[in-house]
Amino acid sequence: MPAMFSMKTSVALLCFLLSVILFSCKSGTERPSYGSPEWQEYLGGPERNHYSPLTQIDSSNVSQLKIAWEYHTKDSGQMQCNPVIADGVLYGMTASTQPFAVDATTGRELWKRRSAGTVMYNTSRGVTYWQQGDDRRIFYTNGPWLYALDAKTGDTIPSFGEHGRVSLKAGLGDSAAEKLVVSNVPGVIYEDLIIMPLRVSEGADAAIGNIEAFNIHTGKLAWVFHTIPYPNEYGYDTWKNKEAYKNSNIGGANNWAGMAIDRKRGTVYVPTGSAAFDYYGGNRTGSGLFADCLLALDAKTGARKWHYQLVHHDILDRDPPAPPN
Repeated sequence: MPAMFSMKTSVALLCFLLSVILFSCKSGTERPSYGSPEWQEYLGGPERNHYSPLTQIDSSNVSQLKIAWEYHTKDSGQMQCNPVIADGVLYGMTASTQPFAVDATTGRELWKRRSAGTVMYNTSRGVTYWQQGDDRRIFYTNGPWLYALDAKTGDTIPSFGEHGRVSLKAGLGDSAAEKLVVSNVPGVIYEDLIIMPLRVSEGADAAIGNIEAFNIHTGKLAWVFHTIPYPNEYGYDTWKNKEAYKNSNIGGANNWAGMAIDRKRGTVYVPTGSAAFDYYGGNRTGSGLFADCLLALDAKTGARKWHYQLVHHDILDRDPPAPPN
C-alpha cells in the first residue's frame, strides 16, 4: 500500500495541459523517428528503468527546445500518467482516468473514452499496450475494472470478459466484494497474460492484495498468488493469526507500486505493501509473509520462485514505493 505522500495531496486544476516538447532539426511536418524500441511500455520498458536510447536532444541543443503542441484533457485532478508511444500514437490517461490517443507529432486527438463515474483514490499512471499482428489493444483500469480497448478506435473489445471488462476482484474471494479495490499502475504483459497491480485500503477494511493474471484475449482469470498465504502454502506459519488469510480484519500485502518483468527468464518481480492495518500490528503478529517483500514469481503460473522480505512485521508502512529496476 502507498505511504500516501504526494499521491494523497489533492491538486485541483481547472484545466490540465499535456504538453509534448519536441526538438526538430528538420523543417516541415515530417514524422520523427522515435528510435528502437519506441516507448511502448510504462517507464520505458519491461525493466522499468526509464531509459531511452534517443540522442537527438543533448547538452548542445537543449536550450533550443520549444513547445510543439498542447493537448487539453478538459478535466481536473491529479495527472500521474507516463504515456506510451507506439507507431507514432501517444496513449495516456487523464486525471479523471479517461484513456485517450493523440497523434504524437501534432497532438491531434484520435480518440478519448469517457470513464463512468469517479472512484476514491483512483488516479492512473498510464495504460498497457499490447499487439499481436493487426490486433492492437490498450488495457486500462477504472474503479475495480480492467478494460480492453481497440488501440485504433478506442472501442471496447466485447470478447474480453463481459462487454470489454473484467473485475479486479475476481481472484480476491468473497470478502473483497464490498471493499475498495482499484489499480493506479499499468499491468505487465507476459505472453498472453496481463498481470495486474492492486491498490487497497490501509485500514481494517482492507482487501487482500493478491497478485492476479488475466488472459489478454478472453479476460479469464489465469492464476492468483496469495500474498497472505492459505493453510499448507509457503509462508502460512509466519502469521500467528491463523485466520489472517480469511480477510476479516487483516488485508493489504498488495502490489500498488507496479512490477518489472524479465520475459527471457519468465519472471515477474513484484514489490508488495505492508499488511493492514498499516500502523497497528497487534492482531497480525509474526513476520507476515508476503507483506513488504520483493517477490519473484513465475510469470506463466504465478508460482513463487523466491522472495526477500525487506521489513518483518511492518508497523510503520515502510514498503517499497516503486517497481524494481
